[in-house]
Amino acid sequence: MTTFDAFARFAHTAPPTPPKPGQAPRPVEERLAYHSQFVTVRTPAIETLARQVRTLMILGRHQHVTARPSLIVTGPATTGKTTALLQVGRTCHLAHTRRAAPGDDSVPVAYVLVPPGATAKTLAGEFARYLGIPITSRMTTAQITTAVCHTYTAAGVKLVLIDEIHRLNPRTSTGAEAADWLKDLTERVPATFVYAGIDVTASAVFTGVRGAQLAGRASLIDCGALPARAGDREPFRELITALEQALDLTAHRPGSLPRLAPYLHERTAGRIGSLARLIRQAAIEAILDGQERITKELLDSIALDHLAEEHYRPRTHRRARPGNR
Repeated sequence: MTTFDAFARFAHTAPPTPPKPGQAPRPVEERLAYHSQFVTVRTPAIETLARQVRTLMILGRHQHVTARPSLIVTGPATTGKTTALLQVGRTCHLAHTRRAAPGDDSVPVAYVLVPPGATAKTLAGEFARYLGIPITSRMTTAQITTAVCHTYTAAGVKLVLIDEIHRLNPRTSTGAEAADWLKDLTERVPATFVYAGIDVTASAVFTGVRGAQLAGRASLIDCGALPARAGDREPFRELITALEQALDLTAHRPGSLPRLAPYLHERTAGRIGSLARLIRQAAIEAILDGQERITKELLDSIALDHLAEEHYRPRTHRRARPGNR
């Protein structure tokens, strides 16, 4: 995903198609592959991010003196931050493709991962790698930066998505240089920047003078766990309903998963990623064992990610018996 060719393939790959009412059952292997990929549900975070990105891209279109307004997507792990980022990037890429004239080879979207222990040079290298800009180990950070800024501007990049921003640590000397480099890039590349990371507001990214500069330019989108209830709505149950409607099982009873909403919320702590994984894995198990439906017993037999399991089944520390010491 972190090269333009890979991102373009992702953007143009048709999403998995849910079964149509009255459609004959698809072959087992096809249904297993379908649940492995599965659909992406338009969550509130995706809707909010898409709307704000569109607005900020228009807002900054003719801004040339300073960096354009940016966005930060924050939240705990497995709450759908990267999914939201990629879906908005795909939408922007496809919208540009539909409007583009024949022969237009501009690049509307860049997607870059912050490397662990990022330095200014390694971060610049990731930006260069996305567009295939040739660099060598002998090149200085300034030389790579010049090449990146020139190429990104010439390619017409309008939206830059930066994931794993929490890996940036301005409290270290190398991290501070990387943060300064990123700030410099936002002022030299005429694009809207969107950052995503785990609990960014509580990380070092927002601390000190450098953190204040970033926070002063960016709006925040909290991609947290979905609540069981928000006013008159039940966002988590709505998400479960949407996921259930996309299942391709021959004997599943519609409405049985939404009825398990309290259990599923407790099981996953409201995290979208954990919920999607649980339902997808249960669907695959249901096909493999011939049950073709998802039950609470099946769901409870599945081991989820460690974060969700520790929430639902916390370890109990029992005192050792004298004879067992």
